[in-house]
Amino acid sequence: MEWPSQSPDLNLIEHLWEELERCVSGIRARNADQKFSQLQTAWAQIPQSVLTNLPRRCQAVIDSRGFAD
Repeated sequence: MEWPSQSPDLNLIEHLWEELERCVSGIRARNADQKFSQLQTAWAQIPQSVLTNLPRRCQAVIDSRGFAD
């Protein structure tokens, strides 16, 4: 897959971390084990559409040559 180098919008892991952060924001954990458990639960609840839309999102960035529309 060809894409503009250095484009943060193409970092798929960042998009997934963003989704996880949204899911657990505002939920306090008493320790690292509790936070890990919260993250595991949030990971299991990420809608499949988020994962299937990642290639489309990347292609949109590629098509726009890394610039916003």
